[in-house]
Amino acid sequence: MDEKPGIISASRRNVLKLGGAALVAGASGATVDLLKPQTADAQAPKRGGVFRLPLGQPPMFDHQLTVNWGTQVAVSFTHSRLVKVKAGPSVTPGTFPLEPDVAESWSQPTETTYVFKLRRGVRWHPKPPVNGRELTAEDVKYTYERFLTVPGNPNRAQLEDVDKIEALDRYTVKFSLKEPYAWLLDALATLSMCIIAKEVVEQYGDLKKSEACIGTGPWMLERHESGARMTWVRHPHYFLPGLPYADQVEARVHPDPSSRLATWLTGGYDFAPEYLNVVRRADLDIVRQRKPALNTAEFLSPVGAVGVPKLGQEPFRDVRVRRAMMRANSWKEILESNALAEGHGAPNPAVPSALREWAIPVDQLPSEGRKLYEQDPGDAKRLLAAAGYPNGFKVPLETSGGFGLDFMDAVQIVQRNWKAIGIESDLKLKEVGAFVSSSIYGRFDKLMMMIRGGLVYPDPYLVHQYMPGQPLNAAGVDDPKLTEMIRLQRRTFDVSRRREILHDIQRYLSETVYYLLVGPSPTVVSAWEPYVKNFAPNLGNDYGGRLVAAWLDR
Repeated sequence: MDEKPGIISASRRNVLKLGGAALVAGASGATVDLLKPQTADAQAPKRGGVFRLPLGQPPMFDHQLTVNWGTQVAVSFTHSRLVKVKAGPSVTPGTFPLEPDVAESWSQPTETTYVFKLRRGVRWHPKPPVNGRELTAEDVKYTYERFLTVPGNPNRAQLEDVDKIEALDRYTVKFSLKEPYAWLLDALATLSMCIIAKEVVEQYGDLKKSEACIGTGPWMLERHESGARMTWVRHPHYFLPGLPYADQVEARVHPDPSSRLATWLTGGYDFAPEYLNVVRRADLDIVRQRKPALNTAEFLSPVGAVGVPKLGQEPFRDVRVRRAMMRANSWKEILESNALAEGHGAPNPAVPSALREWAIPVDQLPSEGRKLYEQDPGDAKRLLAAAGYPNGFKVPLETSGGFGLDFMDAVQIVQRNWKAIGIESDLKLKEVGAFVSSSIYGRFDKLMMMIRGGLVYPDPYLVHQYMPGQPLNAAGVDDPKLTEMIRLQRRTFDVSRRREILHDIQRYLSETVYYLLVGPSPTVVSAWEPYVKNFAPNLGNDYGGRLVAAWLDR
């Protein structure tokens, strides 16, 4: 079609770079066809078989009410979005090109208007109460209206600039925004944006139970044994013809790393056993002996530990105290102790360093910011003394052991280094479900340590944690200058200019130190069996998206 001035459009045939992520297009402008596996030997895909992998236990299945990665992974198999991050061997880990999902095209008539054209013939799973009916624009409208109004949605900020959603006809949806929002497409590609059916919510009251896990995605949840296993079976009417290739996906819940590794080494899994299909570097020697033909890829993971102080309470009102706690820390020591990394990785500014298009290199921070990543106990003690704490202080520290052994190793290293400058932190451990439902929302005493990562664009890392009034702003940040900077990058469509603003924000945050970014990002090794074809790992929780066009050659 002809494009009018001021209109940016995108489709499978005409996809432009829009928002924060590159949209999928070849040099000629044609998209890479998901139905043609990008394999070196151009083998014909084989249908059938079962993908086997370990996963965490979802606390529930309502993806609009949690930031838990287990829930997001589970719905990645069963649900669809308007757009999604492209997957497959042609995508470099750490890059996030977008492509259509149930939307076959979209246009942006103005800076505050987006219009999505839906594919025809997209079918819900053949389960009651939807019974395989066609997805329509009303489903999309309902999904995002619920997203914006359901109580307790921690991700609401991702769409808070949406003013109105309209179903213009059966296959057309219009989003009208209150102000320009350059990240809208990136937001709509996240797994908290999976499309749901009103009938399912009405039948079950919410989406928390596994019975309510009904979507239009490539697989259907057939079996859920809480704390033990989940099984998904092929959606017989999935809208991409011929996909998925695999008949089933089977996931087992193995909380113990040694048990997960043993299961993989004895042939029980097709992928390495840690989050993001990663193998611990500490286990690489034995793995390579047992699996010499293994496929591997290395990339920087965004997952790292973060200390969260209550900024409205003493002693954390004083930025010198917060700087001292960072100067006492050794991110290199944490990396050395991490069995996933064994010394490989990078320190994290406010935007995780794994998001390399947007994160500022630490050596480009101002002098005071760079010092945060240079351990100096003497200077840390000087800062504490200047703040009125020459003998240090005692503080309770809440966290959860449910984030894994490597996380707890990091917590203990941080505690030890704080103790060396006089800060005694009394560890208070919570069960991970209780921690995620309380502490990360700011319901803790003075100080807590959490883990962050999983989102693949920078805006939520800033909005969720630094904007006043946001439920995940657990530290209680309220900085008008910072708020305006964050809003400005959201309104800026020019990618280069937006990157400059994001770098300015990260420089500013390295001086204000509202959060204690103690945990580095590890460079991890992802691994999968040689008989798994047309697969490649990436950041984020879209396990289902990365398997939909993969297949088994055995």
